[in-house]
Amino acid sequence: MLADLELLVNMESPTKDKALVDQAMEFVIRRFQELTGGVVERISQARFGDQVKLHLGIGTVTGTETESETAIRQILVLGHVDTVWPAGETAHRPFSKDAQRAYGPGVFDMKCGLIQAIYAISALVKQHKLAKNIVFFINSDEEMGSRSSREWIEKEALKSDAVFVLEPALGASGALKTERKGVARFTLDVQGVSSHSGIDHRKGINALEELAYQIIYLQGLTDYSKDSTVNVGIASGGSAVNVVCDHAKAEFELRVQTISEMERLVHAVRNMQPKLKGTTLQVQGGVLRPPMERKYSEELYTSAKGLAQQLGFSLKEASTGGASDGNFTAALGVPTLDGLGAVGDGAHALHEYVEIEQIAKRCALLAHLMWEQCK
Repeated sequence: MLADLELLVNMESPTKDKALVDQAMEFVIRRFQELTGGVVERISQARFGDQVKLHLGIGTVTGTETESETAIRQILVLGHVDTVWPAGETAHRPFSKDAQRAYGPGVFDMKCGLIQAIYAISALVKQHKLAKNIVFFINSDEEMGSRSSREWIEKEALKSDAVFVLEPALGASGALKTERKGVARFTLDVQGVSSHSGIDHRKGINALEELAYQIIYLQGLTDYSKDSTVNVGIASGGSAVNVVCDHAKAEFELRVQTISEMERLVHAVRNMQPKLKGTTLQVQGGVLRPPMERKYSEELYTSAKGLAQQLGFSLKEASTGGASDGNFTAALGVPTLDGLGAVGDGAHALHEYVEIEQIAKRCALLAHLMWEQCK
């Protein structure tokens, strides 16, 4: 597993570089086929790397699904091969390891999770006859919001009895992620009236002033008692100090715990009203990922916790403000458990690492979880 992990980490796969992402995906495909004999289905993409569906079980064939195959239920495993690191990063920071940890760009988020999934599926199919199909869907653009893969993930989720997400566990504690915030992002454009600040100041309507009112309103929607946050991260406007500004703009995001809270805040955002007479507001954007609510993870987490005890270690659960493809599947009402990948720390950071002794343990846990669902 460590040898495969070293090869995969050193195959750079920045989301925007289709050729590199496809190259790394080919390695994952090859190891999957060598270890499991499963079927590969490529979903071609023009801009991003190709999405890949790896599947095996009692009703998996290439080509279109027959009526009998659509009736066969499945277990869905989710991962992504793309990383945030640019091409050339491994030239000065390649894969490395010491007695306790393995390091390198994307090792924690989430190339170790991909390796764990392949070996877990391999161990399962070599020892048991499955009563359901297993589908391992590997996303190529997760780090940019899963723009080209969301529809495929949701399609597979609707055929699934459970979804296991191989995103890394929450930091060094190794906690599974049973709850994730949903994310919505918006752009606010404010239109005012320009004029000379000295000669015709009265005739102008300052868009920056209006934007200031709206920023205060938006920031005020934050409600820590509900764990809902609104953050205006970028704001701009104006062309010269002696001109009354006629256009201003802000970009902001919402992060919330529940679907009902997301609906409430999105409604508030879309119905914002101007404070100054003569200004107009235009809001564009929407929900990127719906919330992953704990009620869709609770039963699978209880199962995982019991299995971990049998395997000789303990598990914790956690909530996180970050989002993943598990948000999509849970929002469809499909039982989803996240954070089943590597134990370590430093996602998107230079100190990114995984704990070597945890790799086989988490691989075994995933194999047992899948078997529990496939009996």
